[in-house]
Amino acid sequence: MDSTKLSLLDFADIPELDIMQRAKKFKEFCDDVIDRKHFYYKREALEGSFPVRKILDQYTGKIRKMIYLASNDYLNLTMHPKVIKAGIEALKKYGAGAGSVPLFGGTIDLHTKLEKRIAKFKSCEASLIYTSGFGSNAGTLLALLNKRDVAILDTLVHASIVEGCSNTNIILFSHNKMSSLEYTLAKKVGDNYRTKLIIVDGVYSMDGDIAHLDKIVEIAKRYGAYVMVDDAHAIGVLGKNGRGTTEHFNIMGKVDIVAGTFSKGLGVVGGFIASNKEMIELLRFYSRSYIFSTAMTPQAAGSLLAGIDVIEDEPELREKLWENIRYFRENLLSLGFKMGNAETAIFPIIIGDDLKVKEITRCLHERDIYVNPVMFPAVSKKSSRIRMSIMATHTKEHLDTTLNALEDIDKKLGIKK
Repeated sequence: MDSTKLSLLDFADIPELDIMQRAKKFKEFCDDVIDRKHFYYKREALEGSFPVRKILDQYTGKIRKMIYLASNDYLNLTMHPKVIKAGIEALKKYGAGAGSVPLFGGTIDLHTKLEKRIAKFKSCEASLIYTSGFGSNAGTLLALLNKRDVAILDTLVHASIVEGCSNTNIILFSHNKMSSLEYTLAKKVGDNYRTKLIIVDGVYSMDGDIAHLDKIVEIAKRYGAYVMVDDAHAIGVLGKNGRGTTEHFNIMGKVDIVAGTFSKGLGVVGGFIASNKEMIELLRFYSRSYIFSTAMTPQAAGSLLAGIDVIEDEPELREKLWENIRYFRENLLSLGFKMGNAETAIFPIIIGDDLKVKEITRCLHERDIYVNPVMFPAVSKKSSRIRMSIMATHTKEHLDTTLNALEDIDKKLGIKK
């Protein structure tokens, strides 16, 4: 089996193999590509605070200290003393787990406080917390939409949104193109459905660009549609107070459903849905990923309450993040690298060649710089890329080391070609 000619997509479905045979064949593929050093996901983080971590290199068996450019913890709240302390206090008071699902005794006062806090933070009437961001999106949409409804999706929305729309009609519009959205609503959707729900990401996780949410809300009103935004990568990053895309566009309280995750800018784990009181009460009894999942751990809830306080009380973290974003962006552009429409803390360097992406990743890892290779089928073959994420706690030395490495590797491999 020639690993250079295969991708993960080849194993999504093999007609002649049952599930056990397919698993065996995939294991053979993984062993082969690891031997050939064509697979660059086999590195395990061991310890160390962001943005530098100790990494076990499973190719060599050695532990290496690497500049970590693969985290979505933009403000480094994972390691913030107040966030850690609040989590420890909650752990000691309530124990390691909630003990049950939310509706059957698993809800504690910290959960209720967090839901009220998130609702206020996002300028909504109420919110519901989930144990994962994926579960909050998928569980909400599965509960709300069926074949009488339609979901109008940006082509680059998160996989959890697509999963949640598996029982309803889906119509796509071109990424961040308002003319395409309006054409879709007028010509493809019309008045043929009970509910029309436009769903977008606030910040797109692979491209780092921002949805035109203000314009989307205006268009939705004209066509009798509702709007849902997944603000996962915007919380703590966008807006004067770090409240996300709605604050960035000064339309807080004007989006029908606001989703988000606690695992990015808030540095913990879990997800939420914020909306009006009636919507949240409906989801409390009909969203299966909420009803049938054990409630959030006390430690996570305690840390999250402290994390929201930090976002609001320590704006210097966000200011430092944006200082790093501007510095890194200006220097990447001056060196001639292509980043598409990236405008936040996510930096994709578009390569358009899967094999070259693997080789560039290997070269960066050899220089102790940890990045994510993103290839087909996660993105189209022509837009395969290196994906980097910037944090408030990256130093200028970290960024300069990365920029110098990219410049050197470009001379060898022709990244910009």
